[in-house]
Amino acid sequence: MTALGLAQLGSLVDRFTFGVPRDVPVVPDAPEARQWLREELAKAPYAAARPTWFDRASQAFLDWLQSLTISGDGNLKDWLPIVAVVLVLAALVAGWLLFGAPRLARRRRAALDLFGTIDQRSSAEMRTAAEAAASSGDWSLACEEIFRALARGLADRAVLAVSPGTTAHDFATRARQAFPAHGPALALAADTFDRVRYLEQTGTEPDYRALAALEAELRSAMPVVLAPLAEAGRS
Repeated sequence: MTALGLAQLGSLVDRFTFGVPRDVPVVPDAPEARQWLREELAKAPYAAARPTWFDRASQAFLDWLQSLTISGDGNLKDWLPIVAVVLVLAALVAGWLLFGAPRLARRRRAALDLFGTIDQRSSAEMRTAAEAAASSGDWSLACEEIFRALARGLADRAVLAVSPGTTAHDFATRARQAFPAHGPALALAADTFDRVRYLEQTGTEPDYRALAALEAELRSAMPVVLAPLAEAGRS
C-alpha cells in the first residue's frame, strides 16, 4: 500500500471508533444524563454558589416579616424594625432565663452559710456524705451531714432562707411554720445537731435514722407556707 493509501486509511480510523463516527454527537439516555448533571453540579464553582443553612434561615425570617400585615394598611414595612427589636429582646430574655438565672442561683447557693460553715455542696451531695459516714459507723458526722442536707434542701426550694447567724433551732422554728405536722421532729432534729456539733456528744444510729427519715419526708412534702428564716424572730 502506498503512503497516500496509508494516510487515507488513518484518516478513516480517526473518524470512526467501533463503527461510530467521532463527529456524531452522543445523546445519553435519561439515567446517564442525570448522572452527568450530578457530576457537573458537584464541581466546586456550583457547590460554592449554593445557599448555606444560615442564608436559608435568614431569608425565611425576612419573608415572614414581610408577610406581616396590619388591617387596612397593607404591608408592615415601617413596623419591621420594631418587630425585629422585640424579637431580639425576647431572645435575650429567653437566653437569660435558660443560662443566666441558673448561674445566679448557683452563685447564691455557693455563698450559703449553713450554721456557721460556708458550704457549697448541694443537698444531694450532703445526703451522700451522710450515707457514707453512716456506712463507716461515724454516726455523729452522719447526723450533722443529714441535718445540713435538710436545711439546704428547704433553702434551695425557697421554702425558707438560711442566713449567717441562723442557728439549728432558728431553722427548726421557721421550718415548723411550713410543716406544722413535723414540728416535734424538727425540734428534736435541732437538738440532735446541737448535741453532736457543739456539745461534742456522740451521735447514735437511732439519731441518724430519725434525721434521715425526717429529711426524706420533707424533701417531697408540700409546705403550708413559704416563710423566710429572716423573719423567724417575729414568731
